[in-house]
Amino acid sequence: MRERIRLFFILSITFFLALPAITVQAKPSKAEIARISRADTKTNKDGLLRVASSNALIVNQNTGEVLFAKDTDALTSIASVTKLMTAMVTLDANLSMDEEIAITNEDVDTVKNSSSKLPVGTVLPRSELLKIALIASDNRAASALGRNYPTGKAGFVNAMNIKALQLDMTRSEFADPTGLNNHNMSTAEDLVKMVKAAYQYPEIREITTTASYEAYVKGHRAPVNFNNTNGLIRKSDWIIGLSKTGFIQEAGRCLVMQAIISGQPMIIVLLKSYGSATRTADANRIRKWIEKTSSISHLNQSKQDS
Repeated sequence: MRERIRLFFILSITFFLALPAITVQAKPSKAEIARISRADTKTNKDGLLRVASSNALIVNQNTGEVLFAKDTDALTSIASVTKLMTAMVTLDANLSMDEEIAITNEDVDTVKNSSSKLPVGTVLPRSELLKIALIASDNRAASALGRNYPTGKAGFVNAMNIKALQLDMTRSEFADPTGLNNHNMSTAEDLVKMVKAAYQYPEIREITTTASYEAYVKGHRAPVNFNNTNGLIRKSDWIIGLSKTGFIQEAGRCLVMQAIISGQPMIIVLLKSYGSATRTADANRIRKWIEKTSSISHLNQSKQDS
């Protein structure tokens, strides 16, 4: 009997030791964010690129060359980056962009309680709601677009997932048109595919690179201003062809862009950035790094040619 108990004890210990470790990625503390920021000031001094975003991918849009990759296959919430898919599905439906749509209580965010400059009762054409959803990342505008799809919001979400499969975004899933639902999931690799696809829509390129937009909404005599959520669009010398930001607690701060750097079209995906300016700082670091490495490459090529 004692021998059986001893054997059972040994087997139990062996079983638990064999279990894989389970890790939970928590949001970095303020001290950790500060440490990362201090370390990032050294970026490029040794020729290496370091970004604070948890997931990052830089791809040459023309050649498909991967210039930088960091945890690109990790599945994560993507917040309002979702709205690029919302825009594509809306445009694919060939609905009248002049059709007037009312903001209703159904469009009010009860998930994250986010604010909106679109009061309930506001009526705007579909074209203006698309602009406000992409420029200001307004959730009520995106919700109204999905709700007024021919088969309703459920049909709209289904169309989003079908579109994802068509784009070979096999690890992505969409649960709502706003990005407020944390089950809007993707990877940096899949989002490069989505950015490439969205870039094929002239309307998306034009809207997402617009610095601000004004619209008349209920309760206001003067037009209300909607600023682009990407500060690089509003205050920088970047050449940006497409842009979308996102933020919910589960996703951190996200940014996807198509931009011309050193004469080449680059697709940049930055996910799970913590700190209000981290994603912008990462984008600027990436640009400087590409410009520096490009200059070195041209210099070396010139020496070889001579």
